[in-house]
Amino acid sequence: MEIKLRRSQLAVPGSNPKMIEKGSESDADEAFLDLEDAVAPTEKVDARGNVIEGLQEHDWSEVRPCYRINGVDTKWWYNDVIEVVREAGEHLDTLMIPMAADAVDVKIVDRLLTQVEANHGLPEGGIGLQVQIETAEGMTNIKEIAEASERLETLIFGPGDYAASVGAASLTIGAEEGYPGHYWHYQLARIVHVAKAHGLQAIDGPFSEIENIEGFRKSCQNASSLGCNGKWAIHPLQIEPANEIFAPKEDEVEKAQKMIKEYEKAQEKGLGAISFEGEMIDEAAHKMAKNTIEKARKAGML
Repeated sequence: MEIKLRRSQLAVPGSNPKMIEKGSESDADEAFLDLEDAVAPTEKVDARGNVIEGLQEHDWSEVRPCYRINGVDTKWWYNDVIEVVREAGEHLDTLMIPMAADAVDVKIVDRLLTQVEANHGLPEGGIGLQVQIETAEGMTNIKEIAEASERLETLIFGPGDYAASVGAASLTIGAEEGYPGHYWHYQLARIVHVAKAHGLQAIDGPFSEIENIEGFRKSCQNASSLGCNGKWAIHPLQIEPANEIFAPKEDEVEKAQKMIKEYEKAQEKGLGAISFEGEMIDEAAHKMAKNTIEKARKAGML
C-alpha cells in the first residue's frame, strides 16, 4: 500500500460550501468533508449534496479528499455511502468511519461500499477506509478492527467521544492539562502499536482550543513522539504547525543521512555497530534513520 502523507487532516463541515472550497485550496495534506458531528441533524441530508458538489467541482490534486459518514448506528450512514460514492466516488481517496465499536462496523461499510463501486463502474476496492477509535469498546476491539478490511489505511483517535465514553474529567476536546504526564499516552500508544503492526497509519484527533497554538504544538509533539503520522486540524491555523511537527527537521535529516552513510561503510567492513557523534549506531538505529529519510522524502524535503 502507498504510504500517504497525512501530517495534517483538515476537518471541513459538509454543511458549508465555502469552507469545502477553502479546504481544497488549503495547505493541508488531506481534508475530510464531514457529514457527522459538524452537521446538525436537520442539515445532514442536504449536506450530502454539498459534499458531492464540492468533490465534483473543486480541484483536489494538492489536497487528498476524504469524507466522513455518520455512524453505522444512525439512520443516515447508509445513504451517506450510497449517494456520495455513486455521484462523486471517482474523486474520492478515502471514506472515514466514526465511532467504530468492532470489526462488524467496518465490514458492513466495506461491503456496502463494494456494492456501490460495482454498480457504478468504479474500481472495486479503490476507495480506502479510515476508522476512528472513539469509545472504550472500540479501544478494546482495536486489533479486530484493524484486521476487518483490506481497504483500511488509518486508525484515528477521537479524544472527545472517548473522554465521554470512559467518563474522563474533561470538558475540552483534546486537552492534556491537569494530569501528571501525557493525558492520552495509553490510548495513542495503543492505537499506534496496533496500527503499525498492521501496516496502517495512526492519526491523532482534534485539539479544540483553536487559539492555543502552543498547546496544539505540544499535542502534536506528544503524538509524533509516540509514532503518530499526523493530526487533525479543525482550523486552518493548525495546519502549518502540524505539517512542521510531523515532518523531520532539517538537522535531523542531515544527521540521518550521515548515520546511514557511516553505518553502511561499517557494514562493508564487517562491523555490526559503531560509534557516531557519541552515540552507538546499530541496525535498529539504521532503521530509525531510514524512517526519517522516508518521512523527509514524503514531505518534499529531499
